Amino acid sequence: MYAFDSRIRYSEIDHNEKITLPGIINYFQDCSIFHSESIGFGVSRLKEEERGWVLSGWQIVVERYPALGETVKVCTWPTSFKGVLGERNFLMMDKDGAHAAYANSVWAYMDRKKGRPVKPGEEEINAYGMEEPLLMDYAPRKISLPARSREGKSFPVRKYHIDTNEHVNNCQYVQMALEALEEEMKVRQLRVEYKKSAVYGDRILPKIAREAERTVVELCDMEGSLYAVVELMQ
Repeated sequence: MYAFDSRIRYSEIDHNEKITLPGIINYFQDCSIFHSESIGFGVSRLKEEERGWVLSGWQIVVERYPALGETVKVCTWPTSFKGVLGERNFLMMDKDGAHAAYANSVWAYMDRKKGRPVKPGEEEINAYGMEEPLLMDYAPRKISLPARSREGKSFPVRKYHIDTNEHVNNCQYVQMALEALEEEMKVRQLRVEYKKSAVYGDRILPKIAREAERTVVELCDMEGSLYAVVELMQ
């Protein structure tokens, strides 16, 4: 397990003085990057080797949103490696050890030069190690699409959406989905299924559906092909 301690910053909170959902996601994402850097398989090395882990999907459960100034511990660990796929759990705990948020994630290992999945090497798998998965209600990887949805306003991919892979960052899709809703929503569970990478200059068309137990935002290109599906439950 890899872990680091932090405090909830002013830059990470909303008008309620609580961390935002994207703030939690960024902590989890940073934790996985710190883990990779700590074992010698960080951003620079993988870029040189033209390899990389690409996020396929999230399931994040939020028990509560920590407040400004709270001390938190953020943890991550791999739970399985099967072929080209790896699974990783995340956990955010408060100072008393209570779970504030936790997650499961699925990643594909990519040969960036050839643009296709490949199996990670034994050296890398052994460096990460594996631990037992969290006890949580694991949802299916695939998110069922709603029968009907309405189109929101399209918008361009901005420079601040882009990460070191020259693609839209994983967390930015969630931020886009939340903004497409046009009203505040306190999310208890988030699922994201990533389909293809958006890049700078692309235009994104959100499609929104509200059902009895969930809200689904499909983030599409202008022809209707999916970049990501975001499912939000209160």
